[in-house]
Amino acid sequence: MVSILCLIVLYRNIMARDLIKRIVEYNILNNGQELDMMLSSQKKENDFFSNIDMGVGTWAWGDRLYWGYGDAYGEPEIREAFFECISNGITFFDTAEVYGQGKSEILLGKLIKTINTPLKIATKMMPFPWRISSHSLKKALTASLKRLGLSKIDLYQMHWPLKPVPVTEWMNRMADLVEEGLVTAVGVSNYNLGQIISAHEVLRKRGLALTSVQLEYHLLDRRVETNGIMDYCREQGIKLIAYSPLASGVLTGKYSEKTPPRGGRASQYNRSRLERIQPLLRTMIRIGNEHGGKTAGQVALNWIMCKGALPIPGAKNIDQMAQNLGARGWQLDESEIGMLDEISRKVAQ
Repeated sequence: MVSILCLIVLYRNIMARDLIKRIVEYNILNNGQELDMMLSSQKKENDFFSNIDMGVGTWAWGDRLYWGYGDAYGEPEIREAFFECISNGITFFDTAEVYGQGKSEILLGKLIKTINTPLKIATKMMPFPWRISSHSLKKALTASLKRLGLSKIDLYQMHWPLKPVPVTEWMNRMADLVEEGLVTAVGVSNYNLGQIISAHEVLRKRGLALTSVQLEYHLLDRRVETNGIMDYCREQGIKLIAYSPLASGVLTGKYSEKTPPRGGRASQYNRSRLERIQPLLRTMIRIGNEHGGKTAGQVALNWIMCKGALPIPGAKNIDQMAQNLGARGWQLDESEIGMLDEISRKVAQ
């Protein structure tokens, strides 16, 4: 009994009450072998992102409406960007069934077949209101697997917490897919704190864990730091994945009030807002120069990594990918992080 309690203390990511309940349920009365198996399983789930400091978001791969795929860039440029990732040790790619209406998964699937490097592939299911059938999740997963040319997804995520099917039901269905061997780990995207907690608790009751939470997070959107999500993820060993870490390219410094972005980004980052964030961009450029000529975008990505989150910037071509990769291998100091925190709070209001 003493040894069991000691193990409980060592593995703080597992709440003691639930662990003891599971011990009773599984009748661990002998040498604790089953308990060791449970704790080992939990550790593997927490180690899903081991040695991964950056991933790649593939929203722009195939998306015409928002990103303009097929105009200034296409499949050849994406192929070059992909191989730039592989040659630099990037192994985590995030896509979704709705990106380019499936085109992103198809493009990624083609590229996966050209290499032998082990990768971790994440995709997402959009729980549209008409997807109420108990078979809808598996059907969506099967379609994604076909487009990707895979037999199993490393990380399967719920894209949004849309009604009418509750979060708890989706998580139970996710657990079913894990048990069937079609999914390795489960994540959620765009969930609030209450929904994240509910999702995690359901998975725990099934002997699993919530592996990741994907949210928009960057210097112009830091809500996760104050709404309890970042704190909860740290406490529970859940990885925070930061999508749009460059604020749709705005934090690279390529846009200004005189040259605003076009398309879907124009309304979100209008001329007035672009003018307001210039002090932040100037500070990022200055800090980057003090680190051997790093760019504003590289400073923005490094700031996210310093916060313990995993950035998944997108890239339409090899140059953009090379810029993203330049955020690795160095680190902002505490004073620089504090300076960026302070200025970003002022300009993001």
